[in-house]
Amino acid sequence: MNVKKLVQGLSYVGEARGKRQTYYVFRGGGDFLALSFSKTKRQAGNFNIVDSKAVDYVRRRLRGKKGVTANDVVARAKRSRRVKSSLAALNILYVLVALGDARVDERRVGPQLYFNFGGRRA
Repeated sequence: MNVKKLVQGLSYVGEARGKRQTYYVFRGGGDFLALSFSKTKRQAGNFNIVDSKAVDYVRRRLRGKKGVTANDVVARAKRSRRVKSSLAALNILYVLVALGDARVDERRVGPQLYFNFGGRRA
């Protein structure tokens, strides 16, 4: 991973609200950066690098689907090896929310997040 290439010219894409955190998504160097800030430590947070090819793959495979979880994404992408874990899948879903291709299904309760995909964008 070329860090200089990733952070050079970062542009803000949008945000996605999870159960406890808000994730801020940026694009740079062909990939995405998903950031969240700590609720307890004022100047700390986490970031995850999200592969843009994996985002495109998930977008195409799940277009129009409802009630999608991170585990569904992992299962659906297993043969392609584009999504390595549930955490990677969740970050891909956050990027897709920030891009406007998916949205968090607020009607569902419980610890797991569910996402609904639109059917139009390619």
